[in-house]
Amino acid sequence: MASSAAVAAAAPTRAPAGPRPVVVLGFFAMVFGMFMAILDIQIVSSSLREIQAGLAASSDEIAWVQTSYLIAEVVMIPLSGMLSRVFSTRILFAVSCGTFTLASFLCSTAGSIEEMIVWRVLQGFLGGAMIPTVFAASFILFPPERRAGISVLIGLVATMAPTIGPTLGGWLTETFSWHWLFLANVPPGIIVTILVWRTVDIDKPDLGLLKGFDWLGLAAMAAFLGSLEYVFDEGPRWDWLDDPGVRYAAVIAAVAGVLFFWRVLSYRQPIVELRAFRDRNFAIGCVLSFVLGIGLYGSVYLLPLFLASVRGYNALQIGQIMFVTGLFQFLSAPLAGMLSKRMDLRAMLALGLILFGLGVYLNHEVTNQSSLAELFLPQAIRGVSLMLCFLPINTLALGTLPPDRIKNASGLYNLMRNLGGAIGLALINTAIDHRMAHHMRHLLDQLSLSRGIVASTLESMSGRMGDLLATDPDQAALRTLVGMAELEASVLTYADCFLLMSAVFFLALLLMPLVHKPKAAGPSPDAH
Repeated sequence: MASSAAVAAAAPTRAPAGPRPVVVLGFFAMVFGMFMAILDIQIVSSSLREIQAGLAASSDEIAWVQTSYLIAEVVMIPLSGMLSRVFSTRILFAVSCGTFTLASFLCSTAGSIEEMIVWRVLQGFLGGAMIPTVFAASFILFPPERRAGISVLIGLVATMAPTIGPTLGGWLTETFSWHWLFLANVPPGIIVTILVWRTVDIDKPDLGLLKGFDWLGLAAMAAFLGSLEYVFDEGPRWDWLDDPGVRYAAVIAAVAGVLFFWRVLSYRQPIVELRAFRDRNFAIGCVLSFVLGIGLYGSVYLLPLFLASVRGYNALQIGQIMFVTGLFQFLSAPLAGMLSKRMDLRAMLALGLILFGLGVYLNHEVTNQSSLAELFLPQAIRGVSLMLCFLPINTLALGTLPPDRIKNASGLYNLMRNLGGAIGLALINTAIDHRMAHHMRHLLDQLSLSRGIVASTLESMSGRMGDLLATDPDQAALRTLVGMAELEASVLTYADCFLLMSAVFFLALLLMPLVHKPKAAGPSPDAH
């Protein structure tokens, strides 16, 4: 019987036809699995109060429902490249999805905050393996001429999942209960696991890589990334290094980071291969992925926070406004795919960065009366810009790397986006604290009773309240006036944060002259 190598030699001029239809079906199942993993980062954010009540957790403890998932995920993402080479794409993804599904079910049965944290760690750790594996598989499976459409699909999933996560989570909790945040993963998780196991056979395991596996490097990487994620997640809430827990985590991150980089650069078979950063496009693509993470997760966090705290909107009302971004992401996907084939990707990316910066900049004009009418245009612009950013960044970073470096590079690339989100949220929360204090000091200085307009306003408010209150209308009027100042300080604070975020995207344009125009990479030998 002729070997596959002999068959290939007999037809050396035949163009790669791409993967078989059954493998394409399995790949789409992988994309849906990635959607579940990314969705679960944000799906609990709008339902933490309900989970807190159900588990009888304190306000400090409940934050770990999200933090534990993020820490575990950020450790797995760079590790996935090595694991994929050891066990193969099919085994790693199917096992990851299956255990992610099991952990989701166990989260729904948790009776205490301790149980929930354990299952969320398992869920985040295994979910993290699915995300970069999909990116790597797309470049291994599909020839260059078909990657634009696949990148559009992955871009839609990777950017839309965080956008709709809080809205979907709020709806599930209000309609059913918080348990369905996790139970909703079970049926599709089982289907995805079976489909991937039976259809995605694109590479073979190399168990020989386990010989000399760098366990010390793994421990150092876990300690470094886990502690770093903890510092950026918890630091803003506890005034950074003033808190002993954050301070100890920062020390661990610093020591483990030095050990990790020394080990990676000196060990013969490192847990993560950093040579990909020698490729200028990959290095700059990772920086831009970091920036995109700041905008993607920061905007999904900041705008709902404004709508809830300033406007008093519930999850459904917030979801209606956030839906605009998702809708325009979906509508702009065909446009992004078409432009990627006809336009220099560097120019396309520059346009996307400008539009994202513009969309966030327009949000800085918010007032305490801003609603869907005022927020529609900024959200629409941001929705269009996400696809114009994601597709070229993805291609510029990964599209020209050799096939044998894609898996590892994909983990590093996705790690940078998640770190961008974590650091971006930390900086946003720190900016909120500092700018709120600044604006409150300024506004309270203006509320001096020596100013005639302040005294007359208080007198007028006190007179009206005297007709309604039995006791101390003067104090009630003063509290009302301070409350108005707090509301206005909040609006100014959120406006400042939107302005700072837009500046990050405009500054990212300075990197564009450093990006080389990508040349099409040759087809992967694994695509079949």
